Amino acid sequence: MDGWLWLLIPAVIIGGGRIAEAARSALKTRHKRKLELIKATERQQQALVAANQPPEPVCGCTHHLAKHDKAGACHETVATPTLWDADRKPLQYESRPCNCQQYVGPEPLSLVFAPEITDPR
Repeated sequence: MDGWLWLLIPAVIIGGGRIAEAARSALKTRHKRKLELIKATERQQQALVAANQPPEPVCGCTHHLAKHDKAGACHETVATPTLWDADRKPLQYESRPCNCQQYVGPEPLSLVFAPEITDPR
């Protein structure tokens, strides 16, 4: 019986280490999956928030409708390159008026009041 007991102690130590490693690996995998689930839920929530918002009135020149006058001309300034290097990369910029001629973005809907329809019984 003494010989068998001495063989049991190293088997328990080695087996216990393997069990601990398997548990650690399982917890790590569970943690990764939980993080992926949280990120997916976050992306879904952001998509729902974005879907419920009206489109931004932004022109093709990337300026907001508020930067355009009634005729549609843009009154914003843009950084225009004025000096280039040998690889044709801009080195220097100058502030100039935007050359957008007319607003082409989505037209915001005006607010309309409509009375509720009632049941005439």
